[in-house]
Amino acid sequence: MKKTFLLIITFLTISAGSLSAQRTGYINSQSVLNEVPEYVAATQQIERLRKQYESQVQSEMKRVEELYNKYQQQKNSLSQSQKREAESQIISLERSAKELQKSFFGQEGALSVRSRELLEPVMTRLETVVKEIAESEDLGMVIDISAMQGVIYYNPRYDLSKRVLEMMNQ
Repeated sequence: MKKTFLLIITFLTISAGSLSAQRTGYINSQSVLNEVPEYVAATQQIERLRKQYESQVQSEMKRVEELYNKYQQQKNSLSQSQKREAESQIISLERSAKELQKSFFGQEGALSVRSRELLEPVMTRLETVVKEIAESEDLGMVIDISAMQGVIYYNPRYDLSKRVLEMMNQ
C-alpha cells in the first residue's frame, strides 16, 4: 500500500509538474531540527523523562516478579485461601504496573502529551519558515527528504535546509 501511495504521489507530481512547470524545493527537516537549540533541548528533556518513566515501570514489574517468585516457592505450604489471596495480590500488582506503563507510554500518556507540548511550537515554526521560503521563491511544493523514502535523486541546488535553519535560528 505504501508503494502504491508513493507511485500515485510520484505520478501526480510528475503530471502536475509537466502541466504547469511547477517549481519544487526540498529540505531535510531532521538535519535542520538537529541544529535548532530548542528542538535539541526538547528531545533531551523527552529522553530524560522517558528514562525516568521506564525506570518506574521496570521497578513495578520487578516487584511483581519478586512477589510471583516468592509465591512459587511457598505455594506448596499455603492453604487454598492463602493461594487465592497471593494470586489476587500478584494479579492486582501486575495490573497496576501495566496501568502505570499505559499512563506513561500510552497514546495519550504523559510522555506523549509532554512530547507534543515541547515539540509542537518548534514544528509549527518549521512549517511557517518553510511556507515563507516557498512563497518567496514561488515554489509549488517543498518535499521533506528525511521523511520520504521514495526520493531517489535530489539536486543540492534546490535544498532549502540551510535557509530554513538560518531563519529558524534568528
